[in-house]
Order: sequence, then C-alpha cells, then structure tokens
Amino acid sequence: MLLDNTDDFHLLETCESRGIIIQYRVYGYKIDRLLQASILIEQCSYRLMKLAKEVEKEANTESNNPFRLQKLFGEMLEVLYSLLRENNQKKEGLWIDKVLHYIHLHFREELTREQMAKKAQVSPEHFSRTFHKHTGYTYSEYLTLLRIRESQKRLLFTMPKLDELAEEVGYNEGTYLSRKFKEKVGVSPTVYYQKSKRVLALNTNHTACLLALGITPVLGVYSPFLEGIKPVPNTHKLKGYEYDIASNYQAITEACPDIIINYSGGDEKPLLLSVAPIFELPCRELSWREQFGLIAHIVDRQEVCKSWLQQYDEQIAQCNDILDQQHGARGTAIVWEIGSHQAYCLNSSHGRGSHILYEDLGFSRPAAIVTRNIEQTGYLTVDIEDIAYFQADYIFVTALPTKDFGKEHLLRVLHSEKWQSLTAVQKKQVYFLNQYELFYGYDPLSTAMQLQKLMEVLTS
Repeated sequence: MLLDNTDDFHLLETCESRGIIIQYRVYGYKIDRLLQASILIEQCSYRLMKLAKEVEKEANTESNNPFRLQKLFGEMLEVLYSLLRENNQKKEGLWIDKVLHYIHLHFREELTREQMAKKAQVSPEHFSRTFHKHTGYTYSEYLTLLRIRESQKRLLFTMPKLDELAEEVGYNEGTYLSRKFKEKVGVSPTVYYQKSKRVLALNTNHTACLLALGITPVLGVYSPFLEGIKPVPNTHKLKGYEYDIASNYQAITEACPDIIINYSGGDEKPLLLSVAPIFELPCRELSWREQFGLIAHIVDRQEVCKSWLQQYDEQIAQCNDILDQQHGARGTAIVWEIGSHQAYCLNSSHGRGSHILYEDLGFSRPAAIVTRNIEQTGYLTVDIEDIAYFQADYIFVTALPTKDFGKEHLLRVLHSEKWQSLTAVQKKQVYFLNQYELFYGYDPLSTAMQLQKLMEVLTS
C-alpha cells in the first residue's frame, strides 16, 4: 500500500499479516504524483519486497556505511515508481480501449465527453488528457472523424440525400455534414461520390482482387507470386511481405488514398483513420468470391467481377468433366502445409487450395479432420510425425520445411511404416507441390493458378 498519510492507518491486532511501514516525504514541485497518491498495489514484485526488507534491516542496525540506507531506499523507490507507472498505464489502456470500442459502435448517437468520462470512471479533464495522448485527437475531433469516415464509406455505394446521410452518421442536418465533410476530405460529398477512388490494399489477397479487376492500387502488398504476374514500381509497393503500418505510415499518407481495404480486427485502425476510411472485410466469414464481389462494388467494377467469375466457373466445369473421366468418384483429400516444427491442415476458409478441392472439385474432408472440428476452426495444427495418422484418398502438400531440422523430421515420417500404410501413399496419390508463395493466396488470381497446378498433378 502507498499512503499519503499514515496517521489514520492501523493494522488490526487480530490480523495475522505482518507489515513494514516506511515513511518518507516528497520535496520538489517536479516530483511525479505517483509517489504521493494513495494506492493499493495489487501485485508486488519479489524484488520490491526484498528491497523493502533490506531497508528495514539496514534502518535497524548500526552500519559503517551511512549511505547504504539511502542507496537501498533510492533503489526501492525506483522499483516502486516503475511498478506504479506500469500499473497506471495498464489501467489507462484498459479504460481507453473500452471507451474507443464503445465510441466506434455508438458514434451515430449523441455522445458527450462527460458521458464517456463517466463510463470510464475518470474526471472529464483526465479523460480529455488521456484520450488526446492515445489518439492524437480531442474527443470532439475524433467523433467528427468517425462520422466523416462513415459518410465516405456510404458514398462508395450510393448517393443518398444529404439530410438522410447526415442522420445515418449522427448529424441533424445535411448542410452541417457537407461543411464538415469538405473540411476533412477537401471536396463535397457529391464530388467524392462521383470521383474515381484511389485505393490502397493492406494485404496480398485484396491487392490481387484489384489486379483481377484491372485496377492497380496506389499502394499494395505484393507477394513474389503477384509480382511475377504484374511487375509494379517500388513506389506502388508497401514494404515487407506482410504490411507494417509503422514503417509504411509516411508512404501511406503520401499516397493520399480515398479508401483503405484491409481485414477487420487490426490494431492499426485508429492510426489509419487519420488517412482515409477503412473498408474492413472479415477474413474468416467471407469466401474469396464474396470478398472479390465486395471490392468490385467499392471500385464500381461489378461487371468485370461477374465476367471473371463466370469464366472461372466454366473452367471448373471443364476440370470436373476431366476428373469424372479419369477418377470417377473423388473420395477424400487433405491439404498439409509443413513447417519446421509443426504441420498445418487447412480448410476452405484458409485457402491453400483446399477451397478448390472441397468447394469446386467435389473432394470431401476426411473424417479424421471433421471430428477435430476443422470446419469451425478453419485449420488444424499437429506435430509433424502425426501427419501419418490422418487417412485420406489424396494428400496434397503445399509447403515443405525450409530448415534442416524440419526436413530431417519429415524424412523420418515419410520412411515410417505408418506413413507407408496410408491409402494415398499406396495408391501413389500424394502430391508434393511445395509452392508456398502461390498457395498462400486466397484470391481470384492465386485461386486460378492453384487450380491449374492441382489439375496438373491430378491428371499427370
């Protein structure tokens, strides 16, 4: 416990606890109030307790070193201060996260700073300081930002009457929305609706969707596979295989996108909101076809999307005719991606070719993975040696270990009696594709190429 006044503090005699009371007084106007406020420390580190006992021991013994007590006390205060600051930041983080989550859900309603401070159980002044520290905006500025970004998202699909749009995002009248919109976006809602949108994609799948629609994003994430299809200047590429907002923030800002496409649930959302509206797609809830269709709607390329999917479905029909002639009934298939330490079995929602096998080509999931609830979880993680225990008529391996440890582990499995007894092994229906970059994609372009590779091995 940290008390600003011990005069009224009494440890009950009936209590079996033992405590050490160390009194000190803080001087100086620059001293942090963390060491002056009354606080109950919920979790105390072993080091802090040990230092407190050493201070007590030193204070009660005669020492030849008059500065040792000062040194121990200073160390104890330093550790105490670090602990208090960490606890304070955690508590701040908890309430600010809850408040932001609430505001993102209810920004269309009448929300005052005082209401939010009451919900956070802090004073309005403390709320304002902390809110600005975490978001870079005042509370009213952030609320306005959310409403304007929502207006921009609505204008991607339709141009409603301004009064209707204002009511939908939390304003009373269209003229006020129009003024705020122009202040933030630089153009009126009508001009924004009519203009061609500059799109930025924060992952390879959505970059591929745009490319399939004939649009090169102003900035996008490109896998080596995508770069092989569509070489683009470095000025159009975000650094890294998977995006990193911190290192790319300046490039994102300079690209001046009208819309940012990303998967939902990212921690970077508040940071990106300052740049443009974020169109979020739930990756596990939508198939690649549904994501493709939504992006086509955003960029007004619905007919291109429809034509592309029609051609793909015609190709699927041809492939099924070939497989009917060569294989007849499909049987079960399993897809493995093998890393250095573990193996991953993938379901349709995670792609890797499984969406083609199960949804398009008529293969079924083996009972061994169905009983492990893979249709709900989307994937299954097992030790490498356990892949020999999953029976299937066809086995597809889309990636192999890159490190020697994993390679040796896999070789032992492949030479084991258990592996050799599998139906797919005995029928020579195990296919080592080992094209991670290609099969990683869950998008139109990757899917079309994955279909081609799967058909090559199935008909060879």
